[in-house]
Amino acid sequence: MLSEQQAEFLDSRRVGHLATADASGNPHVVPVCFAIEDGSLYITIDEKPKRDVPRPLKRLRNVLDNPSVAFVADRYDEDWLNLGWVMLRGRANVLSNGPEHDRAQSLLRERYAQYRVMQLADLPVIALRIERVTSWGNLAPVIARSEATKQSRSGGASGT
Repeated sequence: MLSEQQAEFLDSRRVGHLATADASGNPHVVPVCFAIEDGSLYITIDEKPKRDVPRPLKRLRNVLDNPSVAFVADRYDEDWLNLGWVMLRGRANVLSNGPEHDRAQSLLRERYAQYRVMQLADLPVIALRIERVTSWGNLAPVIARSEATKQSRSGGASGT
């Protein structure tokens, strides 16, 4: 479903934003690390301390109550010719164990060195089943800044 350019853009991004909503439609957006394979985007819950209360995170509760989710990864640049984003929408579910859960954890460990030292095996994974892809802007690798942008940053064009 992802074009080659969209897939390469997402692969170049280190963080994206997951949007969930509770049963009443109240939105919740959090930055996340991610990996994509075979039409699914995976996000793990990791060991970083989230809070002292032993109840599931809001994003997990939301997915269980309302599986319709969105994810966006973007690139901002002062040279607006380089702006771009890819949005994925679909239904998500929470994987607690099993082959897909283990494969997702493996993909995330490959992508993020920080996960390699964490105990993730017993932690849940959110699997977003990609149903719709939208993108905008420049998804190519960052291009050189235009001469005009360079000049505006240095205080203007040189002259007499």
